[in-house]
Amino acid sequence: MKPIRLISGFLTVGVWTLLSRILGFVREIMILAFIGPGPVMDAFVAAFRLPNMFRRFFAEGAFNAAFVPMFSKRYEAGEDPQGFANQAFNGLAFIVLTLTALAMIFMPAFVWATAEGYTADGRFDLTVGYGRIVFPYIVFMSLSALFSGVLNATGRFAAAAAAPVLLNIFVIIAMASAALLDQSIITWLVWTVPIAGIAQLTLVWVAASRAGVSIRPGRPRWSPEMKHLVVVAIPAALSSGVMQINLLVGQQVASRTESAVSWLFAADRLYQLPLGVVGIAVGIVLLPDLSRRLRDGDHEGSRHGLSRAAEISLALTIPSAVALMVIPLPLVSVLFERGQQTADDSAAIALATAIYGFGLPAFVMQKVLQPLYFAREDTRTPFRFALWAMLINAVLAVGLYILLDSLGWIAPAIATTIAGWAMVWMLARGARPMGEVARFDARFHKRIWRIIAASIVMGAVLAGVNLLLGPIIMEPGWRYLALLILVGSGMVSYFLIGRLLGAFNMYELRQSLRRRG
Repeated sequence: MKPIRLISGFLTVGVWTLLSRILGFVREIMILAFIGPGPVMDAFVAAFRLPNMFRRFFAEGAFNAAFVPMFSKRYEAGEDPQGFANQAFNGLAFIVLTLTALAMIFMPAFVWATAEGYTADGRFDLTVGYGRIVFPYIVFMSLSALFSGVLNATGRFAAAAAAPVLLNIFVIIAMASAALLDQSIITWLVWTVPIAGIAQLTLVWVAASRAGVSIRPGRPRWSPEMKHLVVVAIPAALSSGVMQINLLVGQQVASRTESAVSWLFAADRLYQLPLGVVGIAVGIVLLPDLSRRLRDGDHEGSRHGLSRAAEISLALTIPSAVALMVIPLPLVSVLFERGQQTADDSAAIALATAIYGFGLPAFVMQKVLQPLYFAREDTRTPFRFALWAMLINAVLAVGLYILLDSLGWIAPAIATTIAGWAMVWMLARGARPMGEVARFDARFHKRIWRIIAASIVMGAVLAGVNLLLGPIIMEPGWRYLALLILVGSGMVSYFLIGRLLGAFNMYELRQSLRRRG
């Protein structure tokens, strides 16, 4: 994959991920408006987080890090990639089906382990009931991740990136239908989750078949290839899922304060927009590209691809982080404050959003640096780093909860952000022995400071415009236009200052947008 094709793949994934995140925003706006922060939403968030956590472990973590490099090498060399994919599919299906059966039986224990504070009120029983409905989603999503890995390894990114859009579409339609028919919105919401999972799996399964990789269910078989896959996948699962574990630790702490789980969830959704569009897109595209280049001994191309991925990521992420820290309350109040959500809820969510915003560049850089290890089938080193990051997160979350007293519910956001930066530092330091391949080139070092400077100026512009629009942005009839002006002023100022400082080049961007082999 040439550098232009690499960026083209990144843009393909990024556009679909952006659409998914926008629809996800609509989904969260509807949940907050129809249900609102409180016991029912707390229960749904905790229940839905269970399959999502295991999905990151068994699907996105293990298979992006372990399966994709191994499949890519076999696909490029013509060493029976379909047979390998079939074995991986059958093994993964056996594992997730077994896990789902255990979860159905021991759901109360799962909820207690992840939200022990719920046992003091009715949220516990609600979460157990919702959990048993939504947990089968992991089966469909884990298998979807395998097919997505196949598609990404063959350079077909669109279908895999489009699949997550279906969940948001299904949920939005379900909640709107329930509201129109005067039905229980939460009931329609939880039952729609596994149905959407089936649709997502169907989409990528058909796309993989059309790409020439026809996978059929069968009996799982233990082979040397599967043994190697498992050895690589186990540490990869934890290292890639560290953020989910940190979120669960935070949920355990926040569960002791009513509505805190809902507040943190809403803030998490807000910063996940740039993280999903930039970080996940770069990670998905960069991993198979690095695997191919390292196999071919193209160290200069590997360094160039890594540097461009980091440059593009930070050029989009740093201004997003500044915006989340400077104007969190206008963003939250305009996007989320309606229906059951109050001004107090918005203030709490805005505080968490600002803290998560400071960690946003770290969360994205993890996605850029981890492929350096995964492309070499080295998952043990990131595994060790993940253990340290989880320890830092747990100690800070619990410690700050005790020390901060009345603001203890915000401790998880602070801990997650600090642990994210610690993880980046360890990944960067650990990559030094890899040599020049793991070092950013001169162009990156020249432009990163200009990107930071342009972002700081943009932050000052946002703060000034926010002061001018302050009274208007809270008016129901004007707040959407006021937010549009506020965000637009930030985008224009960042673009103009960035161009003046040479932070990015429009000619290079136009070249990157062209799909060339």
